[in-house]
Order: sequence, then C-alpha cells, then structure tokens
Amino acid sequence: MEEDITHLMTRLVFQLALILAAAKIGGEISERFLKVPPVLGELAAGALIGPFVLGGVDFPGIGPIFQNAASEGSVIPVSTEMWFIAQMGAVILLFHAGLETNLKQFLRYAAPASLVALGGVLIPFFLGAYGTVLLGPAEKITDVEALFMGSILTATSIGISVRVLRDIGSMETPESVTIVAAAVIDDVLGILILAVVVAIAVSGSVSASDVTIIGVKAVGLWLGITVVGLLLANHISKFVGLFNVPGAALGLGLALAFFAAGLAEAFGLAMIIGAYSIGLALSGSDLAHRLEDPLKSVDHALVPVFFVVMGMMVDFGAVTSVLGFGVVITILAVLGKVVGAGAPAFFTGFNKLGAWRIGIGMMPRGEVALIIAGIGLTRGVIEADLFGVSIMMTMVTTILAPIILVPAFRGGASGRRNEISQS
Repeated sequence: MEEDITHLMTRLVFQLALILAAAKIGGEISERFLKVPPVLGELAAGALIGPFVLGGVDFPGIGPIFQNAASEGSVIPVSTEMWFIAQMGAVILLFHAGLETNLKQFLRYAAPASLVALGGVLIPFFLGAYGTVLLGPAEKITDVEALFMGSILTATSIGISVRVLRDIGSMETPESVTIVAAAVIDDVLGILILAVVVAIAVSGSVSASDVTIIGVKAVGLWLGITVVGLLLANHISKFVGLFNVPGAALGLGLALAFFAAGLAEAFGLAMIIGAYSIGLALSGSDLAHRLEDPLKSVDHALVPVFFVVMGMMVDFGAVTSVLGFGVVITILAVLGKVVGAGAPAFFTGFNKLGAWRIGIGMMPRGEVALIIAGIGLTRGVIEADLFGVSIMMTMVTTILAPIILVPAFRGGASGRRNEISQS
C-alpha cells in the first residue's frame, strides 16, 4: 500500500513539473512571438503533452506520461489527482477575479447581465437541440440526445474569459463586468437545465417540484454566499488584521475561497461560482487590498495548471470521427452565444462593439461543457459520437474566443451607447 502511494505521488510530482514547464513555455511563445494571450499557449501545450498526443506515447521502461484515465472508467481523461490540482487553480482564478471586480459596477449591470444570460442559454439550447434533430442523431427535439446537446451548448466557461480580460487589463469595463455576471447566472440556469435533462433520461419524466427544489438551492446558495459575505466583509477583514504571523491574509483568504467553493459544489453549483461570489463580497474591503500582491504569486503558479489540463482533455480522435456534425454544431454554438448574449446586450444600452464583446466573451465552453458531456456519457444519455462532437465544440469555442476577444477590446473604445460613470 505504501509502495502504491509513493509511486502515485512520485508520478504526480513529475507530471506537475512537466505541466508547469509546458505552461510557461507555451505562454512565452504565445506572448512573445505570436502576440496572443498566454492562455492560448497554455491550452496548446496541454493538448500537445496530453494523453491523446505525446503524453499517451508508451515510452520503454516508463510507459505513458499521462495515462488516459477515461480508458479506466473515469469521466475525464486526466487523473483525479491532477483534475483536483487544476480545479484549485480555477478556484484561485475566480476568487482573484471577484476581488478585482468593482461591486458597484457589478450591481449596476446586474439587470442587463440577467437578460444576457437568459438569451445566452435559451438560443444556444434551441440551436443545439434542433440542430441535432436536423442532422440525424435525434428524431425529435424532445429526444434526450437533442435535449442533452442543447444543454451542452448553454455552457459558458467563465474562467477562460476572465483570464483573457485580466491579461489585457479590461476587467473593469462595463462589458467585462456584464460577461462575468452573466456567466455566473448562466451557470445557475445551466444546472437547472442539466438536472431536468438527466432526470428525463433516467426516469423518463421530471416533476415541477424537483426543478423548483434544485432552483431554490442553487440560487439561494449563490445569493447567500454573496450577501453574507458582504455583511461580514469588514468584520472578516478586521479579524484577519489581528494576525501577526506572516502570510496570514493569504492563508485565511484562500481558506475562505475554498470554503465557499466547497459549499457551492455541495449544493450543485460549480466551485468557481462560490469562489467568485466570496471574492466579490470582499472586493471593497481592506483585505482585498492586502491580498492583491501575495495572491498574484499563487495565481501565476497554479492558474496555468488549470488551462494546461484543459488542453490535455482534447481528444483529436473523437473529433475527427464526427467532423461534419461537429462543424455544424460548433457553428451553431458560436452563433448561439454571439446572437443570444449579444442581442440582449445591444438592447440594454450597449452599442454594436459592446454587444460583440459580450457575445464573444460568453462563447468559450471550456470545463463546464466537458463536465456536462462527461455526465451524459457516464449516464448513458449520449454515445461516444456525440461526446466527440461536444469535445470538438468545446475545443474550438475555447480557443477561438480569446483570439477574437483581444482585438475586440483593442483601442479601448467605449462599448456603451451612453457612457455611464464608472465611479
């Protein structure tokens, strides 16, 4: 037993060393030579060293560096241990993003963000479900295959857009605040849709009371973390200030982030939503300022691991086997978010540029779609072909969004028709 644990830990630290090195090399190439955000280099590096490319090569005397965990019954192709480390990076990223968010501006754009989220869920869901019927994998729009493909298209990876917006220094713009707020609401709505679809797939039906319970739990916890955090923010800041031990602010701040993340996951929300919510609640406190510098170091070390691991989950074989259907679904996925999220933004005070930025910012599916697809595969709702389509759609939208988002913000032009004071 001790030998097994030692072997596992030895392998894990070597894998982590390779991931960190690949992240920094990929990020350097992207930023210095390609003039694109480092996140793209990190995603590409992950795809290259992952279990479906170099990481899956059976080296003599060593074996594969990254064994495909999906072949051993796992939902995802990376090990549970590595997925856990990656999720810690995602939690830190969103906690940091919450701390950097202007709370007054967040509340100011909460109403348009709600409409953006609603459009960014309903339009992609319809396009995904109806497209699955038109292209043959489902006979009617109420088939679970069609419903599940629709639910996958509703996903938005808040982590991808937040990373890009932070890299280009645009986190405090009205569009960025709207994107983040809408992505949080999108996640709550997506959980409701997923719960309904899975219930239909398992039992053939779902009751209104079940949907209501899920909705109350999800929305209640999300608002609860934010409101309680706001009420206690100054008290928490004063309490942390009592500590003289070095690193107390960082340690206790991260403890809060992980606690909120765990609560969110336990109640059916994504961990990153809990982390962002508590960060947002603390954003106006003295603790947020004390965390600014020390958190950057942790951020630089762990956040790239999340994006490399995301890249490692790209299965090129699954993509090529369903190329035609995948291309159409991917196009519908792009249009669904650009139109579904962009149109409500345009009608709530943003100009064409602002609506375009918001639509693109809501486009990447990332880890959220992969998790939904994994649930569908393990529950027998979708087969390997539709899972491959999901992987392709996720990969393209995740890579395409940063490429388009950066030039969309270049020049700093206002995205509002009537500029609102940022004070």
